[in-house]
Amino acid sequence: MTRTAPRRSVLISGASIAGPALAFWLNRHGYQVTVVEKAGTLRSGGYPIDVRGTALDVVERMGILPRLRDAHIDLRRITFLDGDGDEVTSLHPHAVTGGVTGRDLEIRRGDLTDALYTAVRDDVEFLFNDSIDTLDQSGPGVDVTFHGGGARRFDLVFGADGMHSRTRETLFGPEERFHRHLGYCFAVFTMPNTLGLSHETVMWNTPGRAAAVYAVGDDEEVHAFLNFAQPDPPYDAFGNPDAQRALLADVFADAGWEVPGILGALHDADDVFFDAVGQIRMPRWTEGRVALLGDAAYAPSFLTGQGTSLALVGAYMLAGSLADRDHAEGFAAYEHATRDFVTLNQDLVGEGGATLFPTTAQALARRNARLRALSAMPAPEPRPAHSALTLPSFGTR
Repeated sequence: MTRTAPRRSVLISGASIAGPALAFWLNRHGYQVTVVEKAGTLRSGGYPIDVRGTALDVVERMGILPRLRDAHIDLRRITFLDGDGDEVTSLHPHAVTGGVTGRDLEIRRGDLTDALYTAVRDDVEFLFNDSIDTLDQSGPGVDVTFHGGGARRFDLVFGADGMHSRTRETLFGPEERFHRHLGYCFAVFTMPNTLGLSHETVMWNTPGRAAAVYAVGDDEEVHAFLNFAQPDPPYDAFGNPDAQRALLADVFADAGWEVPGILGALHDADDVFFDAVGQIRMPRWTEGRVALLGDAAYAPSFLTGQGTSLALVGAYMLAGSLADRDHAEGFAAYEHATRDFVTLNQDLVGEGGATLFPTTAQALARRNARLRALSAMPAPEPRPAHSALTLPSFGTR
């Protein structure tokens, strides 16, 4: 009688994008997968995110590309306004992002998380309303205690728990060691579509401040975005919604255009997401039997537009690197094969990402001149960093 070796067990912390994508590929490679998520359910809806370049090959290999194409929201225009609310120029969004019309995807975040969850839910164990409390690697595996009680042993553990990863803090130390602040803070929330916008973004700028409204369709609600220069992270505002609202109200107190109405909507919004704009840069992403991926390991910031794509590509590369290797060799292969791609995309912030939000009047005038010139140019070439990694083929079981 032939005995089948027991499947190696793994725990993934985080059920946003990187976590379910990793769960899909690890399951395909024969692992027994559990995903723990501190929220009670998946986040639905959400602001638009981009899937570009190499990441499109990942979702195609997952079989979810047709569903994502159906969910594509097709933003058709981004209009820039000056401090008085007068139009600077109006462009196709790809002229600014380096996207490729007809290939790259822009979808609601919730549509991607729903597609990923649907692809794995029948094969993977999900534990909602729970999180990792402690990790102990002194034994033959990783002994995990959960915040909700109980303990289990896994062969491997993965942190896909976002930019402010608890897994990373437990293993590598405080976030401050790895956080590269990029000089801004931002808030995103939903508000009524009082401007009657459709498939478009309108962005108002003054030096060091931006306010934008994203209409992903003809919906009654839109996503509001407030961004402002902040040399040092406002640590007292993190985790304190009242302090966040007060800071935003102070920064934008004398702003024109529709900003007073946006601030009014901010006061009533129950879905405000506030954070500093930054990156996570780490010398290594693994420790023992634990590995990090996605924003937990290499958040690139929204200024690059590549956070989702890095999460999807990283999940594919990490799982594939472990397909026919022990964890030490697999983790080393993951770092070796993926780091250059990550670094190229993180470095996009130095190639114009941050220049959308100038902090001086002179820099804003130069940006506006560049934007006006773009409107008279042919469609831009895609950014090489988006497709800088060609996916290898890993055998699946």
